Amino acid sequence: MFVLVAVAAMIGLGMWQLHRRAWKEALIARYVAASAQTGVVALTGTDIPDFAAYRRVLWDCPEPGADQVVAGRNAQGRSGWAHVVVCSHGTGAEATHVPVVIGWSFAVVPVIWPGGGIAGIAVPGPKAGVFVPGRDGRALDWHIVAEPPLGGLEANARPNPREIANNHWSYAIQWFAFAATALIIYLLALRRR
Repeated sequence: MFVLVAVAAMIGLGMWQLHRRAWKEALIARYVAASAQTGVVALTGTDIPDFAAYRRVLWDCPEPGADQVVAGRNAQGRSGWAHVVVCSHGTGAEATHVPVVIGWSFAVVPVIWPGGGIAGIAVPGPKAGVFVPGRDGRALDWHIVAEPPLGGLEANARPNPREIANNHWSYAIQWFAFAATALIIYLLALRRR
C-alpha cells in the first residue's frame, strides 16, 4: 500500500507539473503580448501593478542606493556588468524598494547616479545578484531595466519574456520516471519473495 500511495503521489506531481507547464505558457504569451504594446504606463505611488509586466513604464527614483555591479549583457549581447541601484520610495514601514538596472559597461567600477525620472521596462521578479538593503519597508517583487540607460552607461539587453524558463515538461517526465522506477523495483521485490 505504501508503494502504491507513493507511486500515485508521484504521478499526481507529474500531472501538476503538466498543469504548471500550461499555466507558464499562458503567462509567457501574456508577457510577450504586453511587450509588444507601444503605450507607456506612468507609475505613481509606491507600487507596480501586475498589468505593467514587460511594458514600458515611467517612474521616479527619488532616493537611489549605491550602484551594485552584477553580471549582465548589453543590447548587442556582449557579457559585462549591469549597474543596478535600489530605488526607495517613502520612509519607514510604508517605504518600497525596487532595483533599477541603470545601464551596462565593461567596467566593474560603480557609477554614481543621483536619481530622478526613469523610463524603462518593468520586469516581474527580483534582479539576480542584487542586495536589497534591510531597511524598513518592503522590497517589491519587480525590477526595472532603464531604456534609455542612465549615468552615462550603455544600454542593457532588453528583457525578453521568451527567455523565462519553462521546464515543467522535464519535471513532469522526472516524476513519471520516478513512479515507474518505484513500481518496477516493487514488482522485482515481490517476484523475489
